[in-house]
Amino acid sequence: MEQNNQVVVRKKQVLKSVSIAFIIGILVFIIAVLPAEYGKDPLGTGNLFGFSRLYIKENTNQLNFKKIALKDVGSPSSITKPVEANNPASEKQFDIIQDSITVKIPAKKGIEYKVKMLKYGSTKYEWYSLNKEIVFLDFHGEVEEKNPPKEVFYESYTVAYSNNMGGTFTAPFKGKHGWYFKNLSTKEITIIIKLKGQYKLFN
Repeated sequence: MEQNNQVVVRKKQVLKSVSIAFIIGILVFIIAVLPAEYGKDPLGTGNLFGFSRLYIKENTNQLNFKKIALKDVGSPSSITKPVEANNPASEKQFDIIQDSITVKIPAKKGIEYKVKMLKYGSTKYEWYSLNKEIVFLDFHGEVEEKNPPKEVFYESYTVAYSNNMGGTFTAPFKGKHGWYFKNLSTKEITIIIKLKGQYKLFN
Protein backbone atom coordinates (compact mmCIF):
# COMPACT_ATOMS: atom_id res chain seq x y z
CA MET A 1 0.00 0.00 0.00
CA GLU A 2 2.84 2.33 0.90
CA GLN A 3 4.54 1.53 -2.43
CA ASN A 4 1.38 2.49 -4.35
CA ASN A 5 1.26 5.81 -2.51
CA GLN A 6 4.89 6.47 -3.45
CA VAL A 7 4.11 5.80 -7.13
CA VAL A 8 1.17 8.22 -7.02
CA VAL A 9 3.35 10.88 -5.35
CA ARG A 10 6.09 10.41 -7.96
CA LYS A 11 3.57 10.74 -10.79
CA LYS A 12 2.23 13.95 -9.26
CA GLN A 13 5.76 15.29 -8.90
CA VAL A 14 6.54 14.45 -12.53
CA LEU A 15 3.34 16.11 -13.75
CA LYS A 16 4.06 19.13 -11.58
CA SER A 17 7.63 19.36 -12.92
CA VAL A 18 6.43 19.01 -16.52
CA SER A 19 3.76 21.69 -15.98
CA ILE A 20 6.28 24.07 -14.41
CA ALA A 21 8.75 23.45 -17.27
CA PHE A 22 6.00 24.05 -19.83
CA ILE A 23 4.98 27.34 -18.18
CA ILE A 24 8.62 28.46 -17.94
CA GLY A 25 9.09 27.56 -21.63
CA ILE A 26 6.10 29.69 -22.63
CA LEU A 27 7.34 32.60 -20.50
CA VAL A 28 10.83 32.39 -22.00
CA PHE A 29 9.32 32.29 -25.49
CA ILE A 30 7.14 35.36 -24.85
CA ILE A 31 9.73 37.33 -22.83
CA ALA A 32 12.90 36.55 -24.82
CA VAL A 33 12.37 34.60 -28.05
CA LEU A 34 9.52 36.66 -29.54
CA PRO A 35 11.28 40.04 -29.11
CA ALA A 36 14.75 38.78 -30.10
CA GLU A 37 13.86 36.54 -33.05
CA TYR A 38 10.58 37.94 -34.41
CA GLY A 39 10.53 41.57 -33.25
CA LYS A 40 7.27 41.07 -31.34
CA ASP A 41 6.98 42.25 -27.74
CA PRO A 42 3.39 41.74 -26.47
CA LEU A 43 4.26 42.24 -22.78
CA GLY A 44 6.89 44.96 -23.21
CA THR A 45 9.46 42.73 -21.51
CA GLY A 46 11.67 42.70 -24.62
CA ASN A 47 12.34 46.41 -24.22
CA LEU A 48 12.58 46.10 -20.45
CA PHE A 49 15.25 43.39 -20.49
CA GLY A 50 16.94 44.41 -23.74
CA PHE A 51 15.94 41.40 -25.86
CA SER A 52 14.34 43.62 -28.52
CA ARG A 53 17.76 45.06 -29.36
CA LEU A 54 18.84 41.62 -30.57
CA TYR A 55 16.20 41.59 -33.30
CA ILE A 56 17.53 42.27 -36.80
CA LYS A 57 14.77 43.10 -39.23
CA GLU A 58 14.99 41.29 -42.54
CA ASN A 59 15.85 43.82 -45.23
CA THR A 60 13.42 43.12 -48.06
CA ASN A 61 14.98 45.96 -50.07
CA GLN A 62 18.22 44.06 -50.67
CA LEU A 63 18.17 42.37 -54.04
CA ASN A 64 20.81 40.56 -56.02
CA PHE A 65 21.82 43.62 -58.01
CA LYS A 66 23.62 43.34 -61.30
CA LYS A 67 26.92 45.23 -61.33
CA ILE A 68 26.77 48.45 -63.36
CA ALA A 69 29.49 48.57 -66.03
CA LEU A 70 30.63 51.20 -68.54
CA LYS A 71 28.57 49.55 -71.26
CA ASP A 72 25.42 50.25 -69.21
CA VAL A 73 26.04 54.00 -69.15
CA GLY A 74 24.52 56.07 -71.97
CA SER A 75 23.81 55.19 -75.59
CA PRO A 76 25.67 52.43 -77.42
CA SER A 77 28.80 53.66 -79.18
CA SER A 78 27.07 53.04 -82.53
CA ILE A 79 24.74 56.01 -81.86
CA THR A 80 26.55 59.32 -82.40
CA LYS A 81 25.89 62.46 -80.41
CA PRO A 82 23.66 64.85 -82.42
CA VAL A 83 25.21 68.07 -83.73
CA GLU A 84 22.38 69.99 -82.01
CA ALA A 85 24.13 69.28 -78.70
CA ASN A 86 26.71 71.87 -79.74
CA ASN A 87 24.14 74.62 -80.32
CA PRO A 88 24.76 77.76 -78.25
CA ALA A 89 22.76 78.34 -75.08
CA SER A 90 19.62 80.47 -75.20
CA GLU A 91 19.96 84.08 -74.08
CA LYS A 92 17.09 83.62 -71.63
CA GLN A 93 16.46 80.56 -69.45
CA PHE A 94 13.08 79.20 -68.33
CA ASP A 95 11.57 80.89 -65.27
CA ILE A 96 12.30 79.23 -61.94
CA ILE A 97 9.40 77.02 -60.86
CA GLN A 98 8.83 74.33 -58.26
CA ASP A 99 6.93 71.03 -58.41
CA SER A 100 6.31 67.80 -56.54
CA ILE A 101 5.46 64.82 -58.75
CA THR A 102 4.23 61.35 -57.81
CA VAL A 103 5.22 58.46 -60.08
CA LYS A 104 3.85 54.94 -59.59
CA ILE A 105 5.91 52.08 -61.00
CA PRO A 106 4.18 48.71 -61.47
CA ALA A 107 5.93 45.54 -60.32
CA LYS A 108 8.80 44.47 -62.60
CA LYS A 109 8.21 47.47 -64.90
CA GLY A 110 10.09 50.63 -65.80
CA ILE A 111 8.87 54.23 -66.18
CA GLU A 112 10.53 57.41 -67.46
CA TYR A 113 9.92 60.89 -66.12
CA LYS A 114 11.56 63.86 -67.86
CA VAL A 115 11.31 67.64 -68.02
CA LYS A 116 12.29 70.19 -70.68
CA MET A 117 15.49 72.13 -70.01
CA LEU A 118 17.53 74.61 -72.00
CA LYS A 119 21.30 74.39 -72.34
CA TYR A 120 23.00 75.42 -69.07
CA GLY A 121 19.67 75.65 -67.27
CA SER A 122 19.96 74.65 -63.61
CA THR A 123 17.56 72.63 -61.43
CA LYS A 124 17.69 71.28 -57.90
CA TYR A 125 16.13 67.86 -57.49
CA GLU A 126 15.25 65.32 -54.88
CA TRP A 127 13.54 61.98 -55.28
CA TYR A 128 12.76 59.09 -52.95
CA SER A 129 10.69 55.92 -52.86
CA LEU A 130 7.75 56.25 -50.49
CA ASN A 131 8.51 53.07 -48.53
CA LYS A 132 12.31 53.12 -48.99
CA GLU A 133 12.26 50.46 -51.71
CA ILE A 134 15.38 50.29 -53.86
CA VAL A 135 14.95 50.82 -57.61
CA PHE A 136 17.26 50.82 -60.61
CA LEU A 137 17.66 54.31 -62.08
CA ASP A 138 19.24 55.98 -65.07
CA PHE A 139 19.33 59.77 -64.76
CA HIS A 140 19.92 60.91 -68.34
CA GLY A 141 19.18 63.43 -71.05
CA GLU A 142 18.20 63.39 -74.73
CA VAL A 143 19.26 66.12 -77.15
CA GLU A 144 16.44 68.02 -78.88
CA GLU A 145 16.83 67.15 -82.59
CA LYS A 146 15.07 68.51 -85.66
CA ASN A 147 14.71 65.03 -87.16
CA PRO A 148 15.26 62.50 -84.38
CA PRO A 149 16.11 58.95 -85.53
CA LYS A 150 14.36 55.82 -84.34
CA GLU A 151 17.16 55.15 -81.83
CA VAL A 152 17.94 58.46 -80.15
CA PHE A 153 21.17 59.40 -78.43
CA TYR A 154 21.04 59.77 -74.66
CA GLU A 155 23.69 60.73 -72.15
CA SER A 156 23.62 59.12 -68.71
CA TYR A 157 24.51 61.31 -65.73
CA THR A 158 23.93 58.72 -63.00
CA VAL A 159 23.18 54.99 -63.23
CA ALA A 160 22.63 53.31 -59.87
CA TYR A 161 20.46 51.35 -57.46
CA SER A 162 18.97 53.54 -54.75
CA ASN A 163 15.86 54.67 -52.88
CA ASN A 164 16.76 58.36 -52.54
CA MET A 165 18.91 60.96 -54.33
CA GLY A 166 19.28 64.70 -54.53
CA GLY A 167 21.47 67.32 -56.11
CA THR A 168 21.76 70.22 -58.54
CA PHE A 169 21.77 69.52 -62.26
CA THR A 170 22.98 71.80 -65.06
CA ALA A 171 21.81 70.71 -68.51
CA PRO A 172 24.71 70.19 -70.96
CA PHE A 173 22.35 70.64 -73.94
CA LYS A 174 18.77 71.60 -74.77
CA GLY A 175 16.39 68.68 -74.56
CA LYS A 176 14.62 66.24 -72.26
CA HIS A 177 16.30 65.42 -68.96
CA GLY A 178 15.11 63.09 -66.22
CA TRP A 179 14.95 59.56 -64.87
CA TYR A 180 14.24 56.05 -65.96
CA PHE A 181 13.12 54.10 -62.90
CA LYS A 182 12.81 50.31 -62.93
CA ASN A 183 10.92 48.44 -60.22
CA LEU A 184 12.77 45.20 -59.50
CA SER A 185 10.27 43.98 -56.91
CA THR A 186 6.93 42.18 -57.11
CA LYS A 187 4.94 45.12 -55.68
CA GLU A 188 4.08 48.58 -56.99
CA ILE A 189 6.52 51.30 -55.90
CA THR A 190 5.68 55.00 -55.50
CA ILE A 191 8.38 57.57 -56.28
CA ILE A 192 8.15 61.21 -55.15
CA ILE A 193 10.15 63.71 -57.25
CA LYS A 194 10.69 67.29 -56.05
CA LEU A 195 12.08 69.91 -58.42
CA LYS A 196 13.01 73.59 -58.19
CA GLY A 197 14.71 75.38 -61.04
CA GLN A 198 14.76 76.35 -64.71
CA TYR A 199 12.63 73.73 -66.43
CA LYS A 200 9.20 73.07 -67.90
CA LEU A 201 6.92 70.08 -67.38
CA PHE A 202 5.56 68.10 -70.31
CA ASN A 203 1.77 68.46 -70.55
